[in-house]
Amino acid sequence: MTHPSLELSGAPVFVIGAGIMGAGIAQVAAQAGHAVSLFDAREGAAVDAKRKLAETFAALVAKGKLEAVAAAAALDRIRPAAALTDAADAALAVEAIVENLEAKRGLLRSLEEIVAPHCVLATNTSSISVTALANGLAHPGRCVGMHFFNPVALMKLVEVVSGLQTEPAVAGAVFELARRWGKQPVHARSTPGFIVNRIARPYYAETLALLHERAAAPAVLDECLRAVGFRMGPCELMDLIGHDTNFAVTESVFAANFGDKRFAPSLVQRELVDGGLLGRKSGRGFYAYPAAATPSSAPASVTALESADMPDARAVVLHGSGFAVERWAEALEAAGRPFTREQGSGWHGLTADGAQLRLTDGRPALQVAASEGARDVALFDLPGTIGATRTGAALAWSAAALASKHWQALAPRWLAAAGFSPQRLGDAAGLVVARTVAMLVNEAADAVLQGVCTPEAADLAMKLGVNHPEGPFEWLARWDVRDVVRLLDHLDAHYRGERYRVSPELRQRAWMKAAEG
Repeated sequence: MTHPSLELSGAPVFVIGAGIMGAGIAQVAAQAGHAVSLFDAREGAAVDAKRKLAETFAALVAKGKLEAVAAAAALDRIRPAAALTDAADAALAVEAIVENLEAKRGLLRSLEEIVAPHCVLATNTSSISVTALANGLAHPGRCVGMHFFNPVALMKLVEVVSGLQTEPAVAGAVFELARRWGKQPVHARSTPGFIVNRIARPYYAETLALLHERAAAPAVLDECLRAVGFRMGPCELMDLIGHDTNFAVTESVFAANFGDKRFAPSLVQRELVDGGLLGRKSGRGFYAYPAAATPSSAPASVTALESADMPDARAVVLHGSGFAVERWAEALEAAGRPFTREQGSGWHGLTADGAQLRLTDGRPALQVAASEGARDVALFDLPGTIGATRTGAALAWSAAALASKHWQALAPRWLAAAGFSPQRLGDAAGLVVARTVAMLVNEAADAVLQGVCTPEAADLAMKLGVNHPEGPFEWLARWDVRDVVRLLDHLDAHYRGERYRVSPELRQRAWMKAAEG
């Protein structure tokens, strides 16, 4: 079955499932001018969904976001369907029912017996293989993923997911339709997690691993990641999503990847789930709710130095380059303090009277101290996602266990002098921002290598789907790929497992960079 010139603009749409997602899909389709039939197997659910949509439209009119005439017309286009057989005239059927393979597969098979041969069968699944859903259909080429994000009316991203038998014309038609609905679609190949739910896993996993090692409190880790542009820290975001939901998605991706350690669930999160500490919806997760102040309003465990005065030092050497190094150079020049610069040391940071303060390269501070034959070694995290950051932004740091108390007191003062709010972590490999961003980049590189998406689609999906400040390849454009690979190799050597293995795509890029000189 082929669709050489499939056209869905203005065509009748049939939505199955009148929950939050299904009602949202019906809303955007109706606002785009489609006649929409909304069906739900639960008696009265579709009628109730339309009533709630009437309230939604009224609120939009009251806020001046939608004209009253347009709202009334959109609502009139939505018709509760009495039976699945009402899909007979639809050109597009979108299912948004329970996330269960057999339930969705059974529904699609039933729909195929009702709809016309040209009707596209779309699934809003967030995690189930589109290839598996199409199995058993007489015409599997018309089955395609159309994954919206919640809330549908506000979130711009739609993942258009192709299974092994999805016809390119079908995926292309759905892609163009999503654009006409005001969305920004991206093409994805049907693999576990698609784009967003796959690439996003390290954002949660690295913080959970640090909590498992007791490297820092949740509030400190959240603040450090917010400081580089993430809207919510991982702990508060998992509390918002619900630990049961987040843990279930992780388990699903882990199982679908045959137990790949990169996607392994966390014992820390399982304990929260086992204890019913699911986050906001249960009143407690990493944080307690409701609270007088939200976790994002400078938690008490996030500290700042009272003084950012430049420490005294007889000899200061700035090594390499980077945001922190240039800030120190500016501060030293402004204070009239002498310093020298060294570009050939192979690391970024400073030495003050021989004591080292270095950008993390993925090794713990104690390992760096041992390899350098030095006692006074401290490390700082990747600042500002390799770009500008606000003054007073939190920045993680750690010190070698052998470092003198004097250097442990001076190292955070040097960071404060560069405009950061230093937050001490245990001596964890890669600290928090560096290892998190590196793993996001690594996962995205693997997704591109495996044909799941393009680099451009990965960047767009992560920014629109989970509000990341930048896409993984945008980060990589400002972070030397050789440094990313080196950091991941150090993490891999430290933890001795599959989790931090470097994507062949990244290693190829690093070799290319080295060959170019």
